[in-house]
Amino acid sequence: MDAAPSAVLDTAFWLTAAAILALLVLSGFFSGSETALTAASRAKLKSQADRGSRGAVAAMKVTEDRERMIGALLLGNNIVNILAASLATALLTRMFGDSGVAFATLIMTALVLVFGEVMPKTIAITFPEAFASRVAPIIRVMIVVFAPIIGLVRFLVSNVLRLFGLRPDPSGEMLALREEIAGAIALGHSEGAVEKEDRDRLLGALDLGHRTVDEIMRHRRQIEMIDADLPPGEIITRILASPHTRLPIFRDSDDNILGVVHSKDLLREMDRLVRNDDGPVAGIGALDIVKVAMKPYFIPDTTTLDEQMREFLKRRTHFALVVDEYGTLQGLITLEDILEEIVGDITDEFDVVQKDSAMSRTEDGAFLIDGAMTIRDLNRATDWRLPDDEANTIAGLVIHEAQMIPSEGQVFSFHGFRFEVVSKRDNRLVKLKLRPL
Repeated sequence: MDAAPSAVLDTAFWLTAAAILALLVLSGFFSGSETALTAASRAKLKSQADRGSRGAVAAMKVTEDRERMIGALLLGNNIVNILAASLATALLTRMFGDSGVAFATLIMTALVLVFGEVMPKTIAITFPEAFASRVAPIIRVMIVVFAPIIGLVRFLVSNVLRLFGLRPDPSGEMLALREEIAGAIALGHSEGAVEKEDRDRLLGALDLGHRTVDEIMRHRRQIEMIDADLPPGEIITRILASPHTRLPIFRDSDDNILGVVHSKDLLREMDRLVRNDDGPVAGIGALDIVKVAMKPYFIPDTTTLDEQMREFLKRRTHFALVVDEYGTLQGLITLEDILEEIVGDITDEFDVVQKDSAMSRTEDGAFLIDGAMTIRDLNRATDWRLPDDEANTIAGLVIHEAQMIPSEGQVFSFHGFRFEVVSKRDNRLVKLKLRPL
């Protein structure tokens, strides 16, 4: 400290101080770039790129290999931070002697924390896409320049991880795109930005590729069929009394499906039989329902809903019979059933309104639920998270967990709920009472 102030504050001092300032700016640039490029939504960048933004195109290319991008940014950030700290130590040691090391540590920690980390990252996280679009062209050049060093670092890191039995994901993506979208929708709902109905529709559309027809089909026990050997008059009466426009036709056994009759085709045939166009009137007694029926369309029960919806649209049909691996009829599914998984129940003026709802609230706060109600529908209605991996219906879940067919009045507790069997018919659980524990 014997040096005169003019000797200390010489040209070298100001050059060193300017270098430290420039290095702090670079540190902020690297920190902000890392935050912006990792936080930027690729969907938004793609939208901007489609509108002609070159920066967004560069950002899309840079973020394709996140490991290499982060390697280049961390390398640059560490170089400038270490160099800035070294220059500050040399400068302050010159001014204060050995005490300059402590001063340099304190001052550079504060400067790097505020101007090299917090402030640029705050700006980047506030405007991630705009920030990423502006810095991406520079980062692309850095990645090319630092490519040899980054390659060596990646090689060393991957080999060290292998020693511990860890293998990095080659795709570099921590989450699948579908899971990312589903998570964003769920987060938006929890924060009030997305309504429950909108959330259910969006998640329902996303789930079509992961769910199979046997999860939502109408079980064969619930299918309304017409016996082909019935008198024509009774066949017509049953078809007209049905709320459905398409009904399967069977003979001898309900496994022997001969076809599917459409009420409009039946009406045309009746018109042909009773209309007198210069010929004798045949009458409805001459009706052959098998000739009127369309050829049945069978599908395996493992078909995904997304695939089946495309098949319905391709074939221009809305009705399919579901069979298992042995060819045994399991149920039926329509295009409307698949659409209901997205938009909820669809009813028209001919649908039969159930007097007893599938789910109702009791006076003691519990829920009285139809055993045939699907777990998915219950979860969507109540925001519960009962598992549907092993069973499709509430009754099926109880039977699976109990490992038996329960009796009326039996009570079980699992998955955080109390299940009570209220009513039972043969081996079928008709009504159940649920209460969260």
